[in-house]
Amino acid sequence: MIKSILDQAVIRYNNTDFIENDPIQIPHRFSKKEDIEIAGFLSASIAWGQRKTIINNGWRLMERLDFSPYEFIMEESDFSPFSDFVHRTFNGLDCQFFLQSLKNIYQNHGGLEQVFTSGFLEDNTIFSALKQFRSVFFEIPYEDRTRKHIPDVSTNSSAKRLNMFLRWMVRKDENKVDFGLWEKIPMSALMLPLDVHTSNVARDMKLTSRKQNDWKAVEEITVELRKFDPDDPVKYDFALFGIGVNHASKSRLQQTDI
Repeated sequence: MIKSILDQAVIRYNNTDFIENDPIQIPHRFSKKEDIEIAGFLSASIAWGQRKTIINNGWRLMERLDFSPYEFIMEESDFSPFSDFVHRTFNGLDCQFFLQSLKNIYQNHGGLEQVFTSGFLEDNTIFSALKQFRSVFFEIPYEDRTRKHIPDVSTNSSAKRLNMFLRWMVRKDENKVDFGLWEKIPMSALMLPLDVHTSNVARDMKLTSRKQNDWKAVEEITVELRKFDPDDPVKYDFALFGIGVNHASKSRLQQTDI
């Protein structure tokens, strides 16, 4: 019964209409792999709060990167002009560090795909991929305040935004909402991006017994979703989110907090 409900919801929400009101529209602006990765990572990193604000600030950041994020980051040495960028608690200091760290990752570690993949291949888990990424991301000097913007799964964080970014990069199907650019991490290994909507629906459907939105809840729910589709469990992110916003109209969905 639950699988049937979720499968129908996947059909309804996993389509190009989803892009129109979701932050994933920002990396969809690009065709170059590195641009998609960087635009996706930055957009996912600020994906909390009101959806309209997230999207507007994501586009504002892309504009300031001259709509060539990879080229801009690799050629620029001074990111101080971004000192006035703000999205909720993500401020100019955070933004400057993120850009500098991305530059370090592409200059010295082979790019975002290589960093996440090297961590994943340690034991074939997303948990290890996220730990490795955080370690590399903060290997250059940083302000303590910025650490809160990259979740630490070793402290039981749900890592919603990073799991969403990984869904964007790894998942692929005929509907082409997600990009499927990274092939060394299998879709079957992905973990659910857990937010208030997906968690509430998951609890209603008895997919988890946990009250906290933490990594243990992510694991519990994803284990259950793998029973419905072992090869692509995170496709149900579309279903849980869509059901969670209660079949919202486009105008309401655009205003929904995530």
